[in-house]
Amino acid sequence: MTPVEFLDLSIEIGFMLIVLGVVLALIRLALGPSLPDRVVALDMMTVAIVAYCALAAIRFDEQAFLDVAVVLALVGFLATVALARFAERNVSRLRKAETLADEADDGTQAEGGQ
Repeated sequence: MTPVEFLDLSIEIGFMLIVLGVVLALIRLALGPSLPDRVVALDMMTVAIVAYCALAAIRFDEQAFLDVAVVLALVGFLATVALARFAERNVSRLRKAETLADEADDGTQAEGGQ
């Protein structure tokens, strides 16, 4: 096996593994029981697609794929940060609502106990 054949085989195997990773992440995205699971799956898919673009740049000897990979990585990072902020804001609102409900329950119990 020549070095060129070995590189071609390695790239093809890499493509297959990346596609498998995207499919598994897509399943987690669809079935994920919670929002953080879905955010991690979406981030994993973004990283896998960036890797796919990098392999395509090597395979087709086209540097434009690297530009696409960099832009996609930046957009994926921003999307992950935005979804993480959204999830944190939801958790904060739930805690605040629970605290208010607990305080209201304590107030009604104190009035009933007098």
